[in-house]
Amino acid sequence: PRQPAKTLWYDRPRYVYLEFCVEDSTDVKVIIEDQRLVFSCKNADGVEFYNEINLYARVNSKDSREKRSDRSITCFMRKWKEKVAWPRITKENVKPAWLSVDFDNWRDWEGDEEVERAMVEQYAEV
Repeated sequence: PRQPAKTLWYDRPRYVYLEFCVEDSTDVKVIIEDQRLVFSCKNADGVEFYNEINLYARVNSKDSREKRSDRSITCFMRKWKEKVAWPRITKENVKPAWLSVDFDNWRDWEGDEEVERAMVEQYAEV
């Protein structure tokens, strides 16, 4: 039986970020389409995780990436319309139980583009 991974998300001027909280993940698959993201993996115990998100707005799937760590898999997706805030990550105005806002990373956008650029570059090097 598959179950959804606990997911955190936050919004930035140019990207939206999703973090799937699965430790020691294997078989990670991330499919990013213009308005949809599909994520699946297994954890060390062989539990299968699967999340499908119809995105609030369009993203540039070619300029979107994911990065795996021992604790989670982070995806960042380039917004089609930059500097437009996303009030939520899902197209539907319904918050799934497994989805929450990452308040640690949810900051004011003021002067934030430098920070964001540095972050994306750091991801890109991995």
